[in-house]
Amino acid sequence: MPIYEYTCGKCNQKFDHLARAMSSSETARGVKCPECGSAQTSRVMSVFAVASETGKSSGIDPMCGRCGGAPGSCGME
Repeated sequence: MPIYEYTCGKCNQKFDHLARAMSSSETARGVKCPECGSAQTSRVMSVFAVASETGKSSGIDPMCGRCGGAPGSCGME
């Protein structure tokens, strides 16, 4: 289930919403702001994240954390 970021048009609160299977009527109503309860919300662009279980090896070395690029992209091997 994807998590989307929203912003409220009434109180400008930013929040995350776990998208479950919604009917078309629920989608048309929109997501309510947890701060003020307004349905004047809109989905905003957010970064993409991937989570994995810890302790399991995927065979891919983790990033060094210095340059933010993919493994080996900064020449650190």
